[in-house]
Amino acid sequence: MLIRERIEQNEKLILSERAMLASESKGRKRKEEKCPIRTDFQRDRDRIIHSRAFRRLKHKTQVFLSPESDHYRTRLTHTLEVAQIARTIARALGLNEDLTEAIALGHDLGHTPFGHAGERAINEIVSFDFAHYEQSVRVCELLEKEGRGLNLTYEVLNGIDRHTCGEWSETLEGKVVRMSDRIAYMNHDINDAVRAGVISENDLPREVIEVLGNTKTKRISTLVNSIIQNSGKDIVMDEETEKYYNMLHTYLYDSVYKNPVAKKEETKVLGIVEGLFRYFMKMPEKMSAEYLKICEKEGVERAVADYIAGMTDHYAITVYSDIYIPKAWKI
Repeated sequence: MLIRERIEQNEKLILSERAMLASESKGRKRKEEKCPIRTDFQRDRDRIIHSRAFRRLKHKTQVFLSPESDHYRTRLTHTLEVAQIARTIARALGLNEDLTEAIALGHDLGHTPFGHAGERAINEIVSFDFAHYEQSVRVCELLEKEGRGLNLTYEVLNGIDRHTCGEWSETLEGKVVRMSDRIAYMNHDINDAVRAGVISENDLPREVIEVLGNTKTKRISTLVNSIIQNSGKDIVMDEETEKYYNMLHTYLYDSVYKNPVAKKEETKVLGIVEGLFRYFMKMPEKMSAEYLKICEKEGVERAVADYIAGMTDHYAITVYSDIYIPKAWKI
């Protein structure tokens, strides 16, 4: 028996009847030989980790644009925190931890530079709807490996596509990631906002803190335990915990995500994105060959959106500066 077959057999014996088994995956768009060692979901996780888009996440904004301190979250550290929370829940519920981890690690691969400000900027400019979760799927299906994509399984792509809003994932593992994403960013964004002086711990709603906890660790533990204790056929919290979880989310939107102090640099993002977009629409030949292929198949606008969305914060600023900022005359 191959190692992969033994793992698949163990999944059938150990995991919950509601778990998504690797051996029962709907598979990939392009048929491939099975790996003798890893299940399909394990291979998906590894492909995501080794992708260029995953590496770029370390230089993409989570909430605070280009912070000088090394301790603020980036899109990569956020992704790792989501994966840790999601794996904890999946393991406790007897779900497929490999599938859960693959979805979590891939959920933000298509995120733009400058966080959601960059996403909004691109969406305002292009003639089609642009959303980071759809872009993440596009990265996995097309943009990685010079147009070949990662060829991930249906279940991983479905979880990535539905991790933010709209319809929920078809698998419980995907639903776990969706809830873990919110748990992670709510709590680490509080941590970063306090560090930045945008809010203080004393500003958090007292009734929320009394129920969820007065530290990041306690709040995450409360939310994770509620999911583990109350989930069965679906992934849910108890009513009281969910009530205060939603109250905390509303508070963060009002006090952090819309806070003029935290968002003061975001007014410049639209100008940078518009400037880059204008330039590459006129001069698409300045993009790399892989994007020129997209120009031919789907048009220049689509290719430019893909190109800018893939940039890190620093690279976007550097390219913008090279195009628009005059250089000192060297004598």
